[in-house]
Amino acid sequence: MGTLLITGGAGFIGANLVHYLLAQSSDDLVVVDKMTYAANPLTLDSWKHEPRVSFMRADIGDATAMQQLFSAHAPVAVYNLAAETHVDRSIDSPEAFIRTNIVGTSVLLEAARRYRATLARRESEAFRFLHVSTDEVYGSLGDGGRFLETTPYAPNSPYAASKAAADHLVRAYFHTYGLPVLITNCSNNYGPFQHPEKLIPLTLLNALEGRRLPIYGDGSNVRDWLHVKDHCAGLVAVMQRGRAGEHYNLGAENEQNNVAIVDTICDVLEQLRPAKDNPALQAAGAARYADLKTFVADRPGHDRRYAIDPGKVRAELDWTPRHDFRRGLTDTVQWYLEHQHWYAASRIGYDRQRLGLGTINA
Repeated sequence: MGTLLITGGAGFIGANLVHYLLAQSSDDLVVVDKMTYAANPLTLDSWKHEPRVSFMRADIGDATAMQQLFSAHAPVAVYNLAAETHVDRSIDSPEAFIRTNIVGTSVLLEAARRYRATLARRESEAFRFLHVSTDEVYGSLGDGGRFLETTPYAPNSPYAASKAAADHLVRAYFHTYGLPVLITNCSNNYGPFQHPEKLIPLTLLNALEGRRLPIYGDGSNVRDWLHVKDHCAGLVAVMQRGRAGEHYNLGAENEQNNVAIVDTICDVLEQLRPAKDNPALQAAGAARYADLKTFVADRPGHDRRYAIDPGKVRAELDWTPRHDFRRGLTDTVQWYLEHQHWYAASRIGYDRQRLGLGTINA
C-alpha cells in the first residue's frame, strides 16, 4: 500500500485508471488535472465519495505546484497521463501540445527526480515513474508489419511529435539520472468517459442527433483498437512488474478501418435505439443511421495504418486484452446512452465541428 500520483486523472484514460485502481488496489490515489476542455467536471463526481481519492487542480508545467505535490503526498509511484491528445487540435494549434506534452513532462520529471533524492534508499529504489504514450510516435505503416518497441520514431503530426519528444525526455532521465521510468505506447482506446471529439463518441452522438457522420478521406485508415479497461490492466502490470528503463507496447491486435468502426456503431445503435424510433433521424430524412455517413476532406498528414505487436508485454508481464471488440463497443454505446448528462457537459466550448484542416485565420 502507498500513494499513487495520477496526472491527467480527469481525462479519458486517467478517469478509467482511477476506477480500475479503486477496484483492484488498496492504494491511496492523488488525482491531478489542469481541467482543460477535455476534462469533464462530472467525471470528478464519479469518485467524490471515495475516501482514498484526493484531487488537486494543477498544471504539470507548474514547477512549484508539482514540487509541493510530491512533498505533501509522498507518492510511491507516478502514472503520467497528463497530455493534450487530439491530433486535429494539434494541427490547428500546436502550441498547447508543446507546453503540456513536452514542457509539462520535463517539469514533472524534474520534480520527481528532486523528490526521489530526498527518499531513503529502500523507498528510492522502489519508486517508479510510468509515462503513458502513444503508438503515433512510430509514424505510419504500410499494408504489412507492426510496431515493435524497437521501431524508430517517425512522428507525422504535431501531437505525435510532442509525445515523441516527451518519450525521449523520459528515457533521458533514466539514462542520465537513474530515475526508474517506464514508457508505454498504446494503440487507440475506446470505452466510457471519452471526450466527444474522438471518432467513436463523435460518431455515436452525431448519429443519435441525426447529424452527419464525418469519415476522413476514403475511410480506409486503420487503427488497432484497445478497450480502455484492458489498457488500464496493462498499465498496472507494467508499473508493478515492468523493468525500469523499458518501453512496452500495449495493443489488442484488433485492426479496424474507420468505415468499419462507423458501420459497427450504426449497427449497434440499430439494436439498442432503432432508427425508426428516433425522431432526429426522421427529421434528417434518414431511414437508417448508416444513411448519415459522409466522406469529408482528409486530415493533413493522416497516417494510413497503425498496428502494435504486444509480444513483449505478453511474454514478460503475462498481459493480454480480454475484451471482445464487438461486445466492448456495444457496452461503450450503452454507457453513453445511459450517461447523457455526462456527454452533455462535454459540449462546453465545442459543438463537434470539423477541426484539423490547418487553416490559418488572419
